[in-house]
Parts: sequence; structure tokens; C-alpha cells
Amino acid sequence: MSPVRDPRTTPARPDLAAAHLRGLVEAERFADPTETMVCTPVAPMSGTPDGTAAMTSQLLFGERFTVYDSDGQWAWGQSDLDGYVGYVPRSCLDDPAALGVPEPTHRVAALSTHVYAEPHFKARPGAALPAGARIAVTGERDGFGALGPGGFAPLCHLTPLETPAPDWVAEAERFLGVPYLWGGRSATGLDCSGLVQLSLQAGGHDCPRDSDQQEAALGRPLAARERLARGDLVFWKGHVGVMVTGARLLHANIHHMAVAVEPLSDARQRIREKGEGTVTSRRRLETTAA
Repeated sequence: MSPVRDPRTTPARPDLAAAHLRGLVEAERFADPTETMVCTPVAPMSGTPDGTAAMTSQLLFGERFTVYDSDGQWAWGQSDLDGYVGYVPRSCLDDPAALGVPEPTHRVAALSTHVYAEPHFKARPGAALPAGARIAVTGERDGFGALGPGGFAPLCHLTPLETPAPDWVAEAERFLGVPYLWGGRSATGLDCSGLVQLSLQAGGHDCPRDSDQQEAALGRPLAARERLARGDLVFWKGHVGVMVTGARLLHANIHHMAVAVEPLSDARQRIREKGEGTVTSRRRLETTAA
């Protein structure tokens, strides 16, 4: 019997599957990969090719997306960053090889940054790129980075990909007050697991997309006698937050409809009283928050 595969990270449908899954899954046909790059600041991902469907996640500018099927309007495939599978509007994707776009060298470290036509703060801005977006800096001029796709961004808003943020929890704290958004992965809107993922990725750590995947993959479980500390993750069924002290929890949540900090005891009581369960685990990551 073939192993059970998570459909969220397995590029397989009854009618089509990725070629590398031949012999591992059943499908009517198999497709070779086509590498694409996100060319819009944020690209929505959904579980069906439907512009009114709920988002399951978002892709950010410069992230790679492997396409296995496309009808011209929708592309179905898998995120290279976290393996998440879904449908993305084809208009949000470009072929980096055909365009001659160099590989990303930097990520946006500010909550967002503007791309200018000229390297001057008075120039009219074009797109605004979110934290975590990946871009190629091909040169420097007057405090701006010249971008591979064209345009200029302030160098103070960028950091090399090989230079992770030293404190991923501090990265999470920067999103305080950002609106809650189901499926959100940017400073314009975050869900609980998107906050944890984006912050850990800024710190140079791999992180799955959904809270149950994070609970299964990240860190080690804390024993009952171990006290919580900064950087520990607290999980409920379908929810996750990060401790900023031994007693205060930072999380993107529906109650506040925002990223908020509150006493863990308050969050536990409210979630329990709403019938949404108790804490399922507390986990400590290998990395230590500063």
C-alpha cells in the first residue's frame, strides 16, 4: 500500500500529477515541471481555480512556483519555498529564464518597500513589495539598489538572502497590528501560521505553511515541568502563537482581527470558552531567540 500523502504538499490530482510522482501515485497523466517566478507583489493561492474561493496561502514577489498545469488563466503547481500546492492566477507568474531575470540576491527586510523608476526618494513610486519578497540587486546608486527586473529600491529596506535576521521573534513582533487575513502571508494581512512562517523564514529557518504541519515539524515538545520562554510555540487545533515572554503570546487571531500580544492565560481561557479546545502542545525550536 502506498503511503498516505498530504494533498497540501503533494502535486497530484486524479487527472494529473507531477512527473516525479510516477509510480508513487495514481493519475490519468503526468506532467513535467515548468519553473516560474511570482511577478506581482503578492499572489493569491487557492485550492480551486476560482477567483472567489478562499485563499489557502499567498506567494510573494520573486518566489519560485513550479507549474504542472495551466489553462492560461490559472496555473496549478507547487511553491518551491514550502512545497504548498494550489492554484495561482497565471497573470501573477512570469518565466524568469525567458525574461533574463537574474536569481534573487536580497529580500525585503522592511515591512514593505517602494520600487522607484529612478534612484531618488522624490521619484514617483511604482509597486510596493512586501516583507519577504525576493529580488535581484544588480548594482547600487545613491543609496538605492538597482533591481534585476528594473527599478530601484532603498538599500536600507533590503538585506542579502544569506544574512538572516538574528532574532526571528523580533521579526514577528514587527507585524504587531497587521490585520488578520485567512491565508495571508504579508504585512497587508496575516493568519496565525503565516505570521510564524514569514518570521522564521526571515531568520533563515525552514517552516511549513499550516499550523498542524508546524506542530509536527518544528522543535521539540516541552515537558509539563518546563516553563515557557521567549520563542516557544504554543499550539491549539488549527491555531499557533509565539511567546514573546514566558507569559505573553503574540498571535494573529480572529478575536482581535489582527496580530496582537496578550497574556497566554487570557488566550487559553477565551479559546476554551468558545469551544475551540485546549492547548495541544508547546514546542521549543532548535534556534534560540535573542
